[in-house]
Amino acid sequence: MRSRVSFAALLTICFPAAALLAAAPSNVTLPADQWPQWRGPNRDAVSSDTGLLQQWPEDEKGPKLAQKITGLGGGFSSVAIADGRILTMGDVVPPPPAGAPAEKKKKDGASTGEQYVMAFDAATGKNLWRTQIGPSFEQTGYHGSRCTPTIDGDRVYALGTNGDFLCLETATGKILWSKNFAKDFGGKMMSGWAYSESPLVDGNKVVCTPGGDDAGIVALDKLTGKEIWRSKLAVEGENGKDGAGYASIVISEGAGVKQYVTIVGRGCVGVDAETGKYLWGYNRVANPTANIPTPIVRGDYVFCTTGYGGGGAALLKLKKGAGGVDAEEVWYTPGKEFQNHHGGVVLLGDYLYCGNGHNKGFPVCVEFMTGKIVWDGGRGAGSGSAAIVAADGQVYFRYQDGTMALVEATPAGYKLGGIFKIPNVENPSWPHPVVAGGKLYLREQDNLFVYDVKK
Repeated sequence: MRSRVSFAALLTICFPAAALLAAAPSNVTLPADQWPQWRGPNRDAVSSDTGLLQQWPEDEKGPKLAQKITGLGGGFSSVAIADGRILTMGDVVPPPPAGAPAEKKKKDGASTGEQYVMAFDAATGKNLWRTQIGPSFEQTGYHGSRCTPTIDGDRVYALGTNGDFLCLETATGKILWSKNFAKDFGGKMMSGWAYSESPLVDGNKVVCTPGGDDAGIVALDKLTGKEIWRSKLAVEGENGKDGAGYASIVISEGAGVKQYVTIVGRGCVGVDAETGKYLWGYNRVANPTANIPTPIVRGDYVFCTTGYGGGGAALLKLKKGAGGVDAEEVWYTPGKEFQNHHGGVVLLGDYLYCGNGHNKGFPVCVEFMTGKIVWDGGRGAGSGSAAIVAADGQVYFRYQDGTMALVEATPAGYKLGGIFKIPNVENPSWPHPVVAGGKLYLREQDNLFVYDVKK
């Protein structure tokens, strides 16, 4: 009988000084070439990589293109990397029957098909397997997958845009169990842009956000899919809408209570990790269209932000309260002054870095404890929202128009270290960049461009 060793167990064996990946996401150190989930090992979009280029070539051609992988299909999913495999998701048009004409792409570069989870060999780019997760997502200009798969040793967890939630075998793509958010949990999104969450694995649980009336967040046994608990979210306030948002869950130990924190349709929430008990909610930051960025946690603090017509940004401090935990507002900034539309935020030292403004991506540095904008880089190097990742003292800005920019992570001022254009940009260039093992990974619809960013 083949033994099964989980990713968390391997971490315990190989890295005894570090906590488990899912159990203590703010303290995990993995080999620099491992990026097993959304926003990296700690879900903070900060890479442990060092020895990277601090300046890019002045000819604006960018770092050396080390590899190009094709066949990813349409979508905005980023990539997860572990044990020599690259995993992602995409909408793929199946080959036509013999003798039938090939289907033509639509004007915006997308075409109908099915949605797949897929794995590629990191060394050769060879497609190892692909498994259908549901129907393709079709909306003019915004076709394709959203979720970044989560790799947990010999298992992978992924969420399709239609709410199909799968546990698959990492080596083969075989489906081990499945759920559907609408059918099994009465789930719904706050608006019609489809499920986008990347699931969290924590110990024996996989945790996700169906957005149902009595199942806003659920915890499932990661091996069997059996329900462990469901959490009814009771956020007070009129901002936003009922249902799941577009963020992904992070773990906090705020106020001495282990809890899952995310942003749903009604704002930022925390639930007890062991029982699913609703602990607190913060409605002020919610908007009625789409609450997207993943929160940032540090100690007793939670930073949250959203865009669109409402939104804004806030820092909360978690304290012990009569119901277990209370969330106290430390500062709030209205959206017209500071907000992250999508693309995410990174916390380095005592400063936040991100693209500011609805669909603008203006590079800014913000003091974590006060909300004060320390510097504003103006328009920046590109246009549209900016997805970011940090590594080796630099923040990598990936703009919606396909511009990549390297910006020094310093409160001293905006310092641009180089720019280049991503090839073959057809739709909004949104997938979050990844820096792992001396390489910069940029998913651009059907293509994955891998750049050598080692010195």
